[in-house]
Amino acid sequence: MTRAVRSVLPLLALAGCSMAPDYRPPTTVAIPASFKEAPGWAPATPSDAVARGEWWSLFGDPVLDGLERRVSVTNQNVAAARAAYQAARALVIVQRSSLFPTITGSASGQHSGSFSGGQATGIGTGTGTGVNSVTNAGSRFALSIGESWEPDLWGRLGNAVSQAKANAQASAGDLANATLSAQGELATDYIELRGIDAQRVLLDTVIKDYSRALTITTNQYKAGTVAHSNVYQAQATLSSAVAQRQTLDQQRATLEHAIAVLVGENPSSFAVASTNWAPSVPTVPGIVPATLLQRRPDIASAERKVAAANANIGIQRAAYFPQVTLSGSQNTSGTAVRQLFSAATSLWSFGLSGLMTLLDFGARHGQLLQARAQYDEAVANYRQTVLTAFQQVEDDLAGTRVLANVTQSRATAATAATEAERIINNQYLSGTVDYSQVIVAQTNSLTARQNQIQAVVNQQTAAIALMQAIGGGWSPGR
Repeated sequence: MTRAVRSVLPLLALAGCSMAPDYRPPTTVAIPASFKEAPGWAPATPSDAVARGEWWSLFGDPVLDGLERRVSVTNQNVAAARAAYQAARALVIVQRSSLFPTITGSASGQHSGSFSGGQATGIGTGTGTGVNSVTNAGSRFALSIGESWEPDLWGRLGNAVSQAKANAQASAGDLANATLSAQGELATDYIELRGIDAQRVLLDTVIKDYSRALTITTNQYKAGTVAHSNVYQAQATLSSAVAQRQTLDQQRATLEHAIAVLVGENPSSFAVASTNWAPSVPTVPGIVPATLLQRRPDIASAERKVAAANANIGIQRAAYFPQVTLSGSQNTSGTAVRQLFSAATSLWSFGLSGLMTLLDFGARHGQLLQARAQYDEAVANYRQTVLTAFQQVEDDLAGTRVLANVTQSRATAATAATEAERIINNQYLSGTVDYSQVIVAQTNSLTARQNQIQAVVNQQTAAIALMQAIGGGWSPGR
């Protein structure tokens, strides 16, 4: 065994040591057995589409289904997150390559000689003679191959790979979270747009009724049976309803433009056709609190950032130890290509070098302290992400429960107000009440029916928020 090989063996034995602390996922607050705002919210078996992550299919709206499928492909925020994830994966390849030797090669060829010959004569007469020839011509070829390798004695390179892997996994969680956020925003905008469509249908009907009431009141005034103030009141009520209808047009346009951007289209060439409103509120499949930590992509991302910070501590610790590099080269040359592969013309070398910082006035210590502080920061961010996740779920569970009761109350109020409007209008036509009571009844009825529609929309958007809060249909293995 050669002396060079024997000197390398101890280095190989040390390679792979890690200076990073043993990693364990950080602890969080105690996880309850059930959610406070919905103790009976038990796990349920979702539909196949929901299990695949297509949670919006709970609404049973094919237009919404088509729009949602485009978000993960054409939404530009998602595209940026996807590119960041691809860049993080590429960095893993770069860091992993440092564990292996670097091999370089160069080749050259040269042909040289000198000129000799006669001097030209007959200058100015248009004639002359001269002979040139090449002498001492020859060729020279050279080939060189070099290798260098840094054994990972203190785990610096291995921890850099681990850090890159953890960051790539965190980036995958960020991508999933960006996708879920865009999907939730699209679903919310779409549901609100459909609610506005329902409000527009209601107001179109109301405007027709108010126009008819204005005509009747005008005819009564002309006949001298009512005061002119009745006409003004009827006109004011009609104009107010028309203004509300126009405001809805503006609100719908804004939502339509937002949906266009979410699916990656120019708002100038995008439209969502009006259709019948579906007031159904989907039931969100239940989960238990313990599974929330696995379902939320932002929690998974935060935990992976803790792992990356832990690996960085090992990288900074390794800076206290020398970096050792093994290098070797082989050079050969000759006057013919075939001579390049002749051992007699070859020259080889093998070397070992080390680099170590002897005095840096605390720079490495400061970097290690910084790495440890960054780890503590990542742990705190992780715990805060978990707490926020539970807060959002509890908020949305409370919202869905309360809004269900609100919708029932709004429906009862709308039914009562509509019936009151009908009775008072008949009393007015029979002359038993004045027109001011009709105006009050009309206003109350319209407001109650608008509130009923908005209550259902609020329930629907609360269901969307709850689906987002539990992570949609995402799981780390998807």
